[in-house]
Amino acid sequence: MSLRRLSLRDFVIVRTLELELETGFTVLTGETGAGKSILIDALQFVLGARADAGVVREGAPRCEIAAEFDPSEPVQTWLDENGFAAEAGEPLLLRRHLDSQGRSRAWINGSAATMTQLKSLADELVDIHGQHAWQSLTRPDAVRQLLDNYGRISTTELRGLWASWREAARTLEQAHQQQATLQQERERLQWQIGELDKLAPADGEWNELNLQHGRLAHAQGLMDAARSALQTLDEEEGGATQLLHRALQTLQAQQHIEPRYGEIAEVLQGALTQVEDACHDLQHHADPTELDPAALEALDQRLAQWLSLARRFRLQPEELPERLAQWQHQLAELDRSSDLDALQQAEAAAQQALLRAAKKISAARAQATLKLSQEITAAMQGLGMAGGRFEARLVALPEPQVHGLENVEFLVAGHRGSTPRLVGKVASGGELSRIALAISVTTSQLGQAPTLIFDEVDSGIGGAVAQTVGRLMRQLGQDRQVLAVTHLPQVAASADHHLHVSKKADELGTASEVRVIADEARVQELARMLGGDKLSDASLAHAREMLHS
Repeated sequence: MSLRRLSLRDFVIVRTLELELETGFTVLTGETGAGKSILIDALQFVLGARADAGVVREGAPRCEIAAEFDPSEPVQTWLDENGFAAEAGEPLLLRRHLDSQGRSRAWINGSAATMTQLKSLADELVDIHGQHAWQSLTRPDAVRQLLDNYGRISTTELRGLWASWREAARTLEQAHQQQATLQQERERLQWQIGELDKLAPADGEWNELNLQHGRLAHAQGLMDAARSALQTLDEEEGGATQLLHRALQTLQAQQHIEPRYGEIAEVLQGALTQVEDACHDLQHHADPTELDPAALEALDQRLAQWLSLARRFRLQPEELPERLAQWQHQLAELDRSSDLDALQQAEAAAQQALLRAAKKISAARAQATLKLSQEITAAMQGLGMAGGRFEARLVALPEPQVHGLENVEFLVAGHRGSTPRLVGKVASGGELSRIALAISVTTSQLGQAPTLIFDEVDSGIGGAVAQTVGRLMRQLGQDRQVLAVTHLPQVAASADHHLHVSKKADELGTASEVRVIADEARVQELARMLGGDKLSDASLAHAREMLHS
């Protein structure tokens, strides 16, 4: 079982309703206009169907729908993957509100959810066949999807390959159209790169050049400062090194009396070492070989080249290395995008990958059409179309499409000896309804959703055909939960459970109510469906006979 409970508040003409649902086959019946399909509409609403403020009962601030399900294994997996998991054994609870201004909110297991998430989850919960199901049989996309669902055929990979092929074809076409423009752009980049390549600017070189130039330009002053500092530290009488040596010796001579002097001596020894290292470095800077006019002139020329190119390309000098790398990357990309041979090879490879996948889809569809044709033809024999024949046919397309290499057509011959024609061109509305019912029953037997709903799909049939429909739905109810809105007493009599929908008026207005009926109440409802509001002994007897047959 899947759907346990459905709760409605202020939905269309329903004020409040708490409906417990059972396993097996359940029918909903009632007079025309009583609101039988409102329950189906409410269920679709809580499963993410579009709705406007018109579904809010007149005078109410908002409507509220809640549905409780037993989560199947696929549903539990979906909940886990999307962050809506509940405790093991807990039911799945869906809720949705819509106010009189048309604002909608939804929850899955108490957590806020989007309409997209509700619709995705709905595919795992409920399979609904509406009373106008035959209309979808005239739409190529719906027909193809029905066949793919029946054959367990996924086109997800195919769609990705088709998108890759179209992108490769688009790139190739653009390259053909833009060859002249691309050549001009290539020549411009090549000239710019050539100009910068003459300089060959390296990362960090501009700052290093300025640092070296500053040193050479001020070499005399730097050398004088080094010599002065060196004299102060090491060469003059009373220089720092001599004074540190003297202090160190004095303390070391007395450290055997005062150990603390030994610690101080260690500090002075460290200071002396640092001063001697500084003197060594200063000796290098005081060397007159640092004065190199030729090196300074070379640096001036190099800096002038940097500044000239920076002005030409309206950049800061330090930006030149990065801009050169950018232009080189752009040129490489341009060469790749304008390489027609490579683009043609890429387009051809993408098309071949698409064709390989599409041919596998075509083979799977060919098998599915044979099996589907046989099963629906068999179902038609019991639905008042003895000798009729159903045929699913593949129609090749001139070039690959996102869905494959073919469209799908459904054809039907209503009786023996007639030529199959497209379903949309079958003249009889009754035949269309029966064909749609045959397809619904056949495909629903392979469905994954644990709850199956038929909303007046049996319109246009009666008699022995209606009995067959009821029997088929009861058989489906042995494995899945089946709910059917029907006006046929033969179908209603076949159900395991019977819900009666009625409409009543009071001082607050008109409202729909739903109640479970059994025994004599069910006999009376079947009799009403057989003969109208005036119950006769014959209609009551007929109803009892139907229930016990």
